[in-house]
Amino acid sequence: MLGILLSNLGTPDAPTPKALRKYLKEFLWDPRVFDGIPRWVWWFILNGVVLRTRPEKSAKLYKKIWTENGSPLLLTTYDQAQKLKQHYHQANKKNISIRVGMRYGHPGIPFALDQLKKDGCEKILLLPLYPQYCSATTATTWDAFTSALSRSKNVLESRMVMRYYDHPQYIQAVVDSIKEEWSRSGKTEKLLFSFHGVPMRFSREGDPYESECRVTAKNVAEALSLSHDEWRISFQSRFGREEWLQPYTSDVIREFGRDELESLSVVCPGFSVDCLETLEEMEEENKDIFLQAGGKQFTYISCLNARDDHIRLMATLVDAHTQDWM
Repeated sequence: MLGILLSNLGTPDAPTPKALRKYLKEFLWDPRVFDGIPRWVWWFILNGVVLRTRPEKSAKLYKKIWTENGSPLLLTTYDQAQKLKQHYHQANKKNISIRVGMRYGHPGIPFALDQLKKDGCEKILLLPLYPQYCSATTATTWDAFTSALSRSKNVLESRMVMRYYDHPQYIQAVVDSIKEEWSRSGKTEKLLFSFHGVPMRFSREGDPYESECRVTAKNVAEALSLSHDEWRISFQSRFGREEWLQPYTSDVIREFGRDELESLSVVCPGFSVDCLETLEEMEEENKDIFLQAGGKQFTYISCLNARDDHIRLMATLVDAHTQDWM
């Protein structure tokens, strides 16, 4: 039996300060996520300042996007897993088990691994749903995965999909999602590619994330036949006082608004699922920045989520990494 573990960043259990405090403590204490200052200094800042103030603010934001059934990110990831399972059943490949394990929060990676073992899986492919490799996302997922494996007496044979930022199917899926939105609301004057930010020193220390983001944006723009002045790239969601990758999304959007841009589309191809950073920060907060600065029409283009072409891409990645196992 082959096991597929779909993984994403994670989500709090509820849009409450208590749930956010627990989630943020796990997330922000990860040394791959926050390594800019000595650990003992960060411990005092995290527990003495951040976890006393940020949970309440974050809970208010999560309440804006929370659904009756729970977290949009978790629900969509379950939907992706179900559709991928259906894909293999239709292909008469039923000796595959697919489970969801988040890096932070529930259900966690150790829980997903236990499920796969109970399903009788002997080989496991870890598929982190991050198109661009980053030490703060892909690498820390691998850390958690191998740590969970190491606690077993029988360590299962395992592999991981490292990246797919320039995979033709991924690029085409993003292109098609943009074209479909433009067919509904009209092509806009500018297209902004907004990726999640990381500290600028990551690039200096060898993390390929920034360069992979730029390749993704360039490939999509070329596939759309956009001229150089019809698109830009930016980075969102910075945290703390350290300098992060630039230009910052909010600054670029404000600039577009001040130029009284007639219409702007924003796509976030680094996110495989719509979440707080896209549904609240982008679709609401940055839209307000654009309109208040003088812009006219703002269009947010949804993530690939559980689109059929996204599921086919996942299947292609799984097949490519498990061909000899199959």
